Amino acid sequence: MKIGNQSCVTEIVFLGFSDFQAIQALLFGLLLIFYSIALSGNSLILILTITNPILHKPMYFFLCNLSFLEIGYTSCIIPRTLEHLLIESQTISFVGCGVQMYFFIFFGVTESCLLSVVAFDRYVAICKPLQYSCIMSPRACAQLAVISWAIGISVALEQSISIFTLPFCGPNRINHFFCDVLPVLRLATTDTLKNEVEVATVTVVFILTPFVLILLSYILMISTILRMPVAENRHKAFSTCSSHLIVFSLFFGTVTFTYVQPKSIHSLDGDRILSLLYTVVTPAFNPIIYSLRNKEIQASFKKSIGRKYPP
Repeated sequence: MKIGNQSCVTEIVFLGFSDFQAIQALLFGLLLIFYSIALSGNSLILILTITNPILHKPMYFFLCNLSFLEIGYTSCIIPRTLEHLLIESQTISFVGCGVQMYFFIFFGVTESCLLSVVAFDRYVAICKPLQYSCIMSPRACAQLAVISWAIGISVALEQSISIFTLPFCGPNRINHFFCDVLPVLRLATTDTLKNEVEVATVTVVFILTPFVLILLSYILMISTILRMPVAENRHKAFSTCSSHLIVFSLFFGTVTFTYVQPKSIHSLDGDRILSLLYTVVTPAFNPIIYSLRNKEIQASFKKSIGRKYPP
């Protein structure tokens, strides 16, 4: 059977967590809990943002986009992983692997771009407050979101086509629990130097570059906050960007270490653990971080509960 360019592999076999047989049930339970938290938490933020006029602001518009992305991000990987933990067969069709990789790249790249946009939004709010409503107009916010989604779609399409048109006529087993880029690329029965360069380029442009830009924006923000004469204003300014800073650190910290670490210290077992962090743990914590540290979201939630269950 040929798929793509002279490919004779019809399915991919995940080794997944087969070397952790003693704790398969524990892993299943933990993944199910974190996945449920990620789904419910991000869904709640979506509903609150859409239904409460008080949250119809640029920051919550982008937060709504991020929540939608994280639902998709976890859902393209975790349900199948849970299935594989329950049954012995841990396979995915070659085409299904390509589809999973496409959505994994799409959601990841788009989220990286949107986190940069959120950092820009916080920078304008803190460093240029008088110009905020002009710079972050509804039209500008929509354009920034569309650009982020368009970048994610185009990068995912280019990377998926580039990888899955390679010949795959050798081994079909990967030491991972989903179709991540590098483990699948190692199965190709041809020279993959060009593809590795493309992956490195995407990593630099869409992970390292946003990382640096966000870091610079926070240096400027902190510098501006420290110059504020009133302590209450400093506290309020720190609280407006602290949640995003925590989310930014969780996302970029795990992803950067996974894809940028030198080959000399590269560990497949380490990759699986880090992948669990950014595919299910981080999306579960993000809505908790946003809601616990955001008074407007808390107020909107209490108001919604009050309407549904009046005293």
